[in-house]
This record gives sequence, structure tokens and C-alpha cells, in this order.
Amino acid sequence: MSNEDVKQIGILLFPDVEELDAVGPWEVLSYWTRTFPEDGWRVFCFSADGKPVTCAKGLTVEAHHAMADMPALDVLLHPGGRGTRPQLDDSRHLAWVRSQRRSVPLMTSVCTGSLVYAAAGLLSGRPATTHRASLDRLKELDPTIDVRADERFVDDGDMVTSAGISAGIDMALHLVSRLGSVERARQVRRGMQYGPQPPV
Repeated sequence: MSNEDVKQIGILLFPDVEELDAVGPWEVLSYWTRTFPEDGWRVFCFSADGKPVTCAKGLTVEAHHAMADMPALDVLLHPGGRGTRPQLDDSRHLAWVRSQRRSVPLMTSVCTGSLVYAAAGLLSGRPATTHRASLDRLKELDPTIDVRADERFVDDGDMVTSAGISAGIDMALHLVSRLGSVERARQVRRGMQYGPQPPV
């Protein structure tokens, strides 16, 4: 398979991104794409300037690309975290998100990443979810959104949103089943030893 045929998944990094919002899906998607390259997908992380970012709890993560030099995306994953709060009023970032909507076939978010999509006007009249502590804020940003409070993730075709933090892992496994196959998603889940049985 030539590099031109490989489809691209990009995970956005930004200051104060919630670590697991980005790294949870990264674990799922990188396990898939590295273990099964024949499926024809690649995942990478990018930041606005290509430089490392310091996440919400102090972890520093490097980006593979800057926005200006990254490959064209087939899937965008916008995480959440404290860093999304200033993005809600950042006209440049919202304009960038809207520009991605025009060119990227599948937009996804984890946690409060969906608030950014709502602020950009991308969720009007659509079902969506977010972190449980931000469900009211999602509705405030756009009262036309059908807020799904009890769902781990919401797949609305070309837009997939997930609930808070660890729900991004479930959403990413769903993406593997959708973009690959159900059996592939099961292989990835088993390979990761992901079978939540909370101790409390």
C-alpha cells in the first residue's frame, strides 16, 4: 500500500488538554494502525505550532506535526480539558475548526472537545454528548443540540462525540469497528487488555 493510499487520523494537542482525552484514543488507534497496517490507516498528533504541549495535569507531550504541515485529515479528534475553555472564545481556533469541517470527512471529540464544536456551530440540531459536568454548558452554547446525557459516545454519521475522559477509549474502539471491522476492534481491545471491571 502506497503512502498516498493511507488514510490519516489526527489528534489535536493544545495547552491544558486533558491527558487521557488524547492519550486514551492514541493508545487504541496507534495499537490498531501499527499492528494492522494493512487496514490502511495512520494516526498522529499535532499542535498549532508543532511544539510540545503541557497537559492539564502536567504531562508534556510532543506533536508529530504543526497544523500548517500536517497531512490532510480523514478523521479529526478534538480532545477536551481545561484548555478548551479559552478556545470557546478564540475566533482563530473556531475558524480553524470550521475550516476542518469543510474538508475532513469525520469529526470526533472527547469530553469538552464537543463544546468547541458547539461554539463553532457544528452541532446545531444534532445529537451530542460531553463530560457530565459540562452537559448544561453544551446546551447553553447551542440550545438546538440534542444533548445525550447517558451515552458514552454519540455517532451521528460525520460527527462523533464522546463523554468525559475515559469515554474516549470507548469511542476510539468504536472508530476502529466503524473504519475497520467489529472483529478488528475486538482484536485491539484484547491486545490492550481493556475490559473495565471497576474495583469500586
